[in-house]
Formats: sequence, structure tokens, C-alpha cells
Amino acid sequence: MAFALDIERSLTGQSWRWRGGAPAGTRGSMLHDLLRARGVVPEDLIREESPTIRAFMPDPGLFRDMERAADRLAAAVMAGERITIFGDYDVDGATSAALLILLLRDLGLEAGAYIPDRLMEGYGPSGDALVALARQGSSLVVTVDCGAQAFAALEAAREAGLDVIVVDHHQCATALPPAFALVNPNRLDECAEGTAHGHLAAVGVAFLLGVALVRTLRARGWFASRPEPDLMALLDIVALGTVADVAPIRGLNRAFVAQGLKAMARQRNIGLVALLSASRIERAPLCHDLGFALGPRINAGGRVGRSDLGVRLLTTRDPAEAQAIARELDRLNEERRAIEAAVQEQALAQLSTVDDRAVAVLSGEGWHPGVIGIVAGRIKEKTGVPSIVIALDENGVGKGSGRSIGGVDLGAAVLAAKESGLLVAGGGHAMAAGLTIDRANVSALADFLEERLTRDVERARAERALHVDILAAPGGLTPALIAELETAGPYGNGWPAPRVVLGPARIVKCDIVGTDHVRMIVSGDDGRSLKVMGFRQGETPLGQALLSAQPGTRWWFAGRAKLDDWGARPAAELHLDDAAPA
Repeated sequence: MAFALDIERSLTGQSWRWRGGAPAGTRGSMLHDLLRARGVVPEDLIREESPTIRAFMPDPGLFRDMERAADRLAAAVMAGERITIFGDYDVDGATSAALLILLLRDLGLEAGAYIPDRLMEGYGPSGDALVALARQGSSLVVTVDCGAQAFAALEAAREAGLDVIVVDHHQCATALPPAFALVNPNRLDECAEGTAHGHLAAVGVAFLLGVALVRTLRARGWFASRPEPDLMALLDIVALGTVADVAPIRGLNRAFVAQGLKAMARQRNIGLVALLSASRIERAPLCHDLGFALGPRINAGGRVGRSDLGVRLLTTRDPAEAQAIARELDRLNEERRAIEAAVQEQALAQLSTVDDRAVAVLSGEGWHPGVIGIVAGRIKEKTGVPSIVIALDENGVGKGSGRSIGGVDLGAAVLAAKESGLLVAGGGHAMAAGLTIDRANVSALADFLEERLTRDVERARAERALHVDILAAPGGLTPALIAELETAGPYGNGWPAPRVVLGPARIVKCDIVGTDHVRMIVSGDDGRSLKVMGFRQGETPLGQALLSAQPGTRWWFAGRAKLDDWGARPAAELHLDDAAPA
């Protein structure tokens, strides 16, 4: 593939390539060119123009154990059994649990919630917790976003006479734990159409179970004298969990997010309304808000506060309680940021020890387990390689969290490490993984991952390029163009926002503002000027090169077009990713 604008090596050391082979809008409509550049085949262009649930929804019954799970849940609803939803402590777990609790409430059954404490209990169901729930009267537990690897816990539940339905999306081993039903598109024995939905977050799988449950109850006449629940009203929660879990925004997930944002704008969930207010978001929420404002606040409860705050927020019927929880989550998010900064500083100090590694494995005493996933993501961004950060406690037990790069399946590697005996527990998916490890095995884990993933990392890094979508002069980057680019959204992981190449343009002014941000005013050959922002770029080679650039040099600037709506009139600006001489 030819280089875009003949840029073989930019200021960040990357080549530039047109994502669709040519600038969007030059071969057809802007919308269709953007869709094709994201892998949409011609026959799918119409349904991808405005993704709906109906257009992308599979028959839930095609997934293994789905009908069995729906039958058991339906029987529990009709008999008024005590059901507990056992969730993970992250956003995907909280939204999955909340979705099922709200649906069951609409069906006339008030289910309980159990979210384990991250520090005291760790990830996933334990035998002690499940047996305790059985003793307290629960006859059915549904685990969400966890359970696919809970062999001992589910065996204990079975011995206690407790039925457990597992709703998960993490990768499975060949053997499966003894659940009453295990619904997971990433089961190794799943059918081809089922595995095609392996990119769903757990909340998406929970939604499919909800559809199957309602269908089963309808067939049994449950709605002869009562209204059916409005499943579409729950899509706001589905969208939040999907985006916050960094699930690929394509196919059914894209429909979930597109329709979920519309549901969220209708403000039916009082918990989400309170959280939007606590996040200082006064307009209709955007996809970006779910991942960078709402998600981190719900996650903060599980990271540094009470793990059940997210579920309580999303399921409460009391506006005052919703506002109080939202304020507490906002406070905990600020606390989380401070803790994260301290751990990140210590982790960065170790980077020199893993300079030549294909996978960065960093560990430290006393690091807070609640922030290691975020720090792993930061390390991955800085190094460009998969990264695992491990928090070691005083007993020599480490809790680790990893983040990967495109083309490198970290979850499968961690699962293999567990099966080889290096880990106490571990699993995940392609882009993220979690683990428990003895301190003595940390070095062996690093060597294991190095041997297993080096080729994949080398291949992924060799193919690294900056993909750009559209070419514009400063005068052509307008609010109207930004609105046109948004028609191919919502954008997120796996469905990247369009990257604009601006130029050729000269730097009129370049300085540092705020904390390490580069601000430029650039002027094009068309005589028009535009603001370009390089966030956190002041100390990077890119930022330093632009700050010291010779006057009069013509540049190409690549980045995301954004609308600056702080002033009286909204204005377009570019958020910088890269630059190259023109």
C-alpha cells in the first residue's frame, strides 16, 4: 500500500497510510468511504449507515446453553425463587448485574446483588461466597462478567445444591466448570455464528440472555396479564458497559452503543442522570463520555471504594440516593487518580529493566491493586508493547493486570501460563487480562510471555502505521465537516474515529499551555488559520520538534477533528497525533 502524502517516516517514526486506500470522499460519499475504510462490505453499507438492534441481533438461541439458562431463569421468575446476581467489580460487571436486576424487577422479581471486594475477595466467585448465598436462601445465582474459570467455586456451589448460570465473555479453557448453564460466545465448543459474537462485552451477552428470557416467558403465557418489559430502555446500560470495557465497536456492539446513547439521552435511569451531573456533562452524552467520564467513576467504586456502588447507582429508585452515590463515586475517582499517579511513577522507574522485552512485566510491593489495570494501559501506550503490572502484597502474592496491543492476544497467553502452572489464577481476552501469581514466579512469567509472544509483538510493531482518513486545508476543517464525519459513528475501539490530515500549513505560534500541552496556531496556503492542540506532548519528541521548528517550514498535521464549544461560536480544532514536513 502506498504511503499517504509520501510520508514514510513522520516525527513519531511512523509511516502514514490512507485507511481506505484513498482520502474519504474521493471515491463516493463521505459516509460510505468512511464505512468501507472500517471494513464494511458493499452489501452491508445500508444497515451500517444507521445501526439498529433489529439489523444486527442474532437469535439468542444459537449460543450454547442459552435456552437452558433462559428456561431456568423463567422457572425461577414464575416460582418467585430468590435469585442473586454475582457481578465483577468493574463497569462491565456492574452494568451486567444492573441490567439483569432491572429486567427481573420489571418481571416482578427483586433479585439480590453480590459484588466481591477487590482487595479482600479478588476476582470472580469463591466457593465460600456461593455457599453463603445458598445458606441465605438463594436457589439460583447468575454470575456476570466472571465464572468461566471458577472450577472450585462452582463445584462447591453444586455440592451445596445451588444452581449457577455463568454469563461471561472471557476466554475459556477446553474444560468448563460445572455450571447449570454457561453462556459465553468464547467457549471453545461454541458454534461458528456464536463465536462471531466473541467481541461482545459481558453486558451484551447479558442482554441476549434477557431477550431469551422474555421470549421464554412469553411462550409460557407469563405476559397474559402483565406488560412485557421494555428491553430497549436498558440499552443505555449496555452501551456504558460495552464502551467502558473497551469492547470493539463493530457489528452488534456498534448497534448497542448507537441506540444506547439515544436511550441515555432520554434520561430514564436516575442513576445515570445523577452520574452525568456529577461528571459535569450537561449535553447529550457522547461515546467518548462513556469511556472517559462515566466509566472511570463507576470503576472507582470497585478500585478504591465499595465495590457495589456502581450496581446500587444503576438500580436505585431513589433520586436522593442516586445523587449521593454519584457524588461519592466522583470523589473516589479523584482519589483513584492520586493513587494511580503514585503507582505509575514507580512503574515508570522500572522501565529501563524491560527495555528489550516484547512484553513489559513490572511488579512492586504495596502497589494498589485497584489501579494496576490503568497503569498497565499507560505503560503499554508509552512502550508500544503489551504490559502487565503486578501488585505484590506482604504475603508474596501478586495481583496483576495486563493490556495488549492490536494483533497480540494477551488473554490467551495468560490462560496458557495458568495451564502451565505459573499462575494461581488468570484469564481475560485479547486486549486485557488479569492474574494472580506467587512472587517467586514473576520472572518465570516474564520469560514465558517473552517466548510465546515475541513474534506476535514484532509482527504487530512492524505493521504499525498511522492510518489517516481525510485531507483538509485549515479553512476546510469546519464544524460542518466534523458533523459529517460523525455520521459514520459512534467511534471507539475497533471502529476508530476519522483521522484528519491538515495542511500543508505553517506554524504561526507554538507554546506550552496547562500541564505539558502544546498549543499551535497554523496557517494554510488558503490563508486560513486553525488551532492545533497536542495534549501531553510537551516533553515528547513530537512536541519538542514542533516547539523548535524553523519559521516558515510547511507541515502536515494528523489528528482528530474536534469541536471547541467553549466560546460563543463553536469552532473546529485539531487534536494532534503526529506531524511530518510537507
